[in-house]
Amino acid sequence: MFTRSTVDGVTDKPRDKDRPDSGYEPASSPYDQPTEQLQPRTEDELDFGRSGSGSYPTEQIPSFRPSKYDEPIAPDSRSAYSDKPTEYLETSTEGTTPYVPPTSAATPASEPVAPEPVVRTETVEIPARRGTTDLGLLLLRLVIGGVFLVHGLQKLTGIWNGPGLGGFRSLLEDTGYDQANVLAIAGAVGETAGGALLILGLATPLAGAAVLAVIINAWCFKQVMEPGLQFFAPSGVEYETVLGVAAAAIILTGPGKIAFDGRRGWATRPRFGSFIALILGVAAGACMWIFLNGANPIVQ
Repeated sequence: MFTRSTVDGVTDKPRDKDRPDSGYEPASSPYDQPTEQLQPRTEDELDFGRSGSGSYPTEQIPSFRPSKYDEPIAPDSRSAYSDKPTEYLETSTEGTTPYVPPTSAATPASEPVAPEPVVRTETVEIPARRGTTDLGLLLLRLVIGGVFLVHGLQKLTGIWNGPGLGGFRSLLEDTGYDQANVLAIAGAVGETAGGALLILGLATPLAGAAVLAVIINAWCFKQVMEPGLQFFAPSGVEYETVLGVAAAAIILTGPGKIAFDGRRGWATRPRFGSFIALILGVAAGACMWIFLNGANPIVQ
């Protein structure tokens, strides 16, 4: 079927079959009018406010409520939701501390803040002032070590009118020592080496223990020569007592800083190690006399 356009028609319309073919009439079309006129509808037709419609004249907007980290609200404030679109909540500032910004007028924000000083908390040990202590210990070591060194060389080599190793062995046999040959060598070497180490300040606790054991036996030997307790020289034990106490003092005090052991801690501040060395020296001298001689040096 073909259609024909009118002169002023917008679109072509189909031909009406029921009407005679007397002329052409355009058919109706939804596109005949550029703008459709809509009829207004009532509220009943729009169904405002009915249940289930989901539409309300005014929508409820949740009001602002501060969290627990904000300012406390007034005790008479209302619930979390209000009928009003915007609700003003009054807050109480009594009893609260105002916020202070990191920078103030005294310190402008643009001015750099000086870093906090670093505080050292570790313990620093400051060495104590020793004054003339090291010099006094040096003199004591030189004198006591020199005396033992000279007497040891007399027994070991026979110089300076000494008895030598043979004479020293005979002396021990006359005194009542068992194994006099071994004791003569050990005593002469220990006295010589101990005296030299005291002078050098090397292995001082062990050197002091060696000469202390020797002088204890010399003290007991001289004491049994005369009945009763003899103290004053030349027949008493005055000289041996002074040497023994001086050797014990060097063990307990250490050699001082003017020594080969001066850099060691126990050289200036001896503790339990020096006390143990003192006990070993006394025990060695007493055991040699008791088990190898057996005589009572006090009661005759």
